[in-house]
Amino acid sequence: MTAKDGDGWALCALGHQHWGLHGAAGLLTVHHTLDGMPYVLMQKRAWWSHHGGTWGLPGGARDSHEDAITGALREAREEATLDADLVRVRGLYVDDHGGWSFQTVIAEAEGLLDAAPANGESADMRWVAADEVVSKELHPGFADSWPRIRPALSPVVVVLDVANIIGARAEHGWWKDRAGAANRLLNELIPLRGQGLGEMPEGVPALTRWFPRMVAVLEGAAAGAADPGPVTGDLTVVVARGSGDDAIVEAVRGVRPWETTLVVTADRGLRERVTALGALVTGPRWLLKQLHA
Repeated sequence: MTAKDGDGWALCALGHQHWGLHGAAGLLTVHHTLDGMPYVLMQKRAWWSHHGGTWGLPGGARDSHEDAITGALREAREEATLDADLVRVRGLYVDDHGGWSFQTVIAEAEGLLDAAPANGESADMRWVAADEVVSKELHPGFADSWPRIRPALSPVVVVLDVANIIGARAEHGWWKDRAGAANRLLNELIPLRGQGLGEMPEGVPALTRWFPRMVAVLEGAAAGAADPGPVTGDLTVVVARGSGDDAIVEAVRGVRPWETTLVVTADRGLRERVTALGALVTGPRWLLKQLHA
């Protein structure tokens, strides 16, 4: 396993040649302006490269020891001087050609980050409004994937009704130790940050994996499971001072307008309150299935 051991041409099951012996990956960095418009960071390929002069993403061949996220972030650093610490991975889309794939890593940026061609593979790096992407001469692979990626540019925020979820799990004796049951659930959520979520409810655009921000709301006897505040960068615990349902509604109201909100609860009254605010809802079984996948 050495750096650049993925460089080389590969033949997919469709009979096409692709660059990357172990597949390839690219980084689609997205920033939403206050009016909700997503801007994406695009690369104009050098004239001498494959499909030179077209627009696509900073990316390239994955090394044998790299997953798609690691490879995409490395390529973005090498080609666009983009600092990986300034973005949050939110999704993964896999374009599988049979024996070879290009994996698009969708990442969120808090601003229009500085980026410039860092090597001879890039002729230009530019932030482009999502609605204007199709007006450019696009790399054929990116042009084919863009209609499926475009609806998934909005980050997903999952708001968890922890009391309802641990009740649905019905662990033996959970009602005697609600804080312990909540704590076990919180610890099980942490690995999902690295694994992502593969199956999303209806209404969430289809991606291979989602890496959402999560807000876990605790109430009553379960409140002792954790102090309020972040558990990890993408898992925040909110301890309700009063009604847990009211705290969940406030969490939904706090989501940014361009984000997609998904509330996990089976409580009918709460479902009605959050859907009135534009949130999607799904039952606890959806989350429990993800935890045991």
